[in-house]
Amino acid sequence: MDPRRTVPPRTPLTDSMLVVAIAVLILAFALVPAALYWANVFLYRPAPGPGGSRPAVSILIPARNEERAIGSAVEAALRSLNAEIEVVVLDDQSTDRTAEIVESIRWRDARVRLERSQPLPEGWCGKQFACLQLARLARYDLLLFVDSDVRLSPDGCARLAAFLDQSGADLVSGVPRQETGTLAERLVIPLIHFLLLGFLPLRAMRRSSNPAFAAGCGQLFLARRRAYEAMGGHEAVKASLHDGLTLPRAFRRAGFRTDLCDATDLATCRMYRSGRELWRGLVKNAREGLAAPGALVPSTAVLLGGQVLPWAWIAVEPWSGLIAGLTGLSMRVHGVVRFQQSRLGAILHPLGVAMLVLIQWDAAVRSWLGRPAGWKGRAHPAGAAAS
Repeated sequence: MDPRRTVPPRTPLTDSMLVVAIAVLILAFALVPAALYWANVFLYRPAPGPGGSRPAVSILIPARNEERAIGSAVEAALRSLNAEIEVVVLDDQSTDRTAEIVESIRWRDARVRLERSQPLPEGWCGKQFACLQLARLARYDLLLFVDSDVRLSPDGCARLAAFLDQSGADLVSGVPRQETGTLAERLVIPLIHFLLLGFLPLRAMRRSSNPAFAAGCGQLFLARRRAYEAMGGHEAVKASLHDGLTLPRAFRRAGFRTDLCDATDLATCRMYRSGRELWRGLVKNAREGLAAPGALVPSTAVLLGGQVLPWAWIAVEPWSGLIAGLTGLSMRVHGVVRFQQSRLGAILHPLGVAMLVLIQWDAAVRSWLGRPAGWKGRAHPAGAAAS
């Protein structure tokens, strides 16, 4: 028997069926996240105005070699209105002028405290240990964890406290307005909102304490002390390099609620200042996010299939490719208006998504090769499981 006859010949009908199947898959990968995104837009609301009372808030800033940002972060926090505040900065064994800058501000404003970190214990990520120490040093019952590159707006602290009360949650967060300079930043950083609103069902998040619906932004967290201490604090995520995901999960595992608000007008942040810094920073987080085992392949298929492939598919089947491509682009255009994102980044959306996918695979390959992620001169705790 001729083995060549065992393979059915291709016909116009089979080719047509293949085109239809691919078109349907591309449309599904594009339309499903878009439908969730537009539904979430109405649920992801700005924080309310400050309440009648003045909340007492400890603004807690971990800082390791942050001389370029720490001064503006502390000064912005001190301009907080409608709240009784203290600003506690933990110098995490910095080798630059971080402590000197904070000390100079402390002499001018007694609300500022500069504390020194204890040596980092084995098995801990530096930021998580710093945050644990800050929480123990705080005087007030509302704990506002702020990264050193975040600048709070004058009403940001009070409004976030008002949102905590309104939501009834024990931990709240939101994505500050992201400032971007380099092309790499403009391509990738705005995808934070695309992923958050396109892949997290906010309604289910608010109705359930299931850790699977946990999300937050590690740049800005406000917690109630009683809940924070009851769930174990940052010790519950001590090995994590991505507390934006793992801290809300830990709260939810302990039975506490978490919530999100639109923090665009509550704070601003410039996370990275070069393409190389961005790549290293996102690789650090990826293994606890999209590059996690079990998530890498599905997330790659959905992101490339729904956001990148449609523009190439236009050459094969114009209508399905164009519909899918414009669907993804519509979310990014909305982000330009609503979240003050880069227009260039929106136009080059497929390129940004492709870059994000490459970062996830880089993180996965590094993990498979036993090359630990690290940040600020410290490696991820060897063998520690993500929380």
